[in-house]
Parts: sequence; structure tokens; C-alpha cells
Amino acid sequence: MSLKESKNLEKRMDDNEVKKKAIKLVIAHLKRKVSKEYMGIEYLVGWLEEMEELLKAEEFDIKEYHRMRRQLNSVIESTLDEEMRIKLRNSWHSFGKALEKKAEPY
Repeated sequence: MSLKESKNLEKRMDDNEVKKKAIKLVIAHLKRKVSKEYMGIEYLVGWLEEMEELLKAEEFDIKEYHRMRRQLNSVIESTLDEEMRIKLRNSWHSFGKALEKKAEPY
């Protein structure tokens, strides 16, 4: 086995690691999007805190992430600000794509 092949094996991530990394990126973008106060922001803040705790966990339970996505949908429905609702809906869509990510084969 060459040096290059051994480095590739070390860098290889499984599907769950790829999904978790993609979800972290979506959450970071979501935090930047929420730039102003709006009616119902407390629901989003609570959701973000719960999501941060889930991301800190070592194990990756896909069911919990799907539950959090459904919860985000409820937060979106309780958002009255149309502009923020659109931004949150885009993040909800990205969250779904992140849950479908797969590790690239080498």
C-alpha cells in the first residue's frame, strides 16, 4: 500500500460523519440568517439550543435528526415574519439534503 492510499484511508469518513458535518454547516448558516428580532424568535432560539446539544453527542441517531427537522418545520409555521419564514424554509430544505448525504467512495 502506497503512502497516498494510506492517507486516503485515514481521511475516509463514514456516511454518518458526513451527515453530521453537513448538518453543522446548515446550522451555522441558519444562525447567520437570523439577524433581527421577530415575533416567534424564542421558538427558534430554543430549537437551536436543542440542536446544539444533539450535535455535541458522540453517537449519530438519524431518528433524532429527523425529529429535529420536523420540529424546525413547526418553528417555521409559528413564524409570522414572511421574510424570516422564507429563510427558515430554505434552511429546512438544506437540512433535509444534509440528512441524505453519503460519504464519497474512494
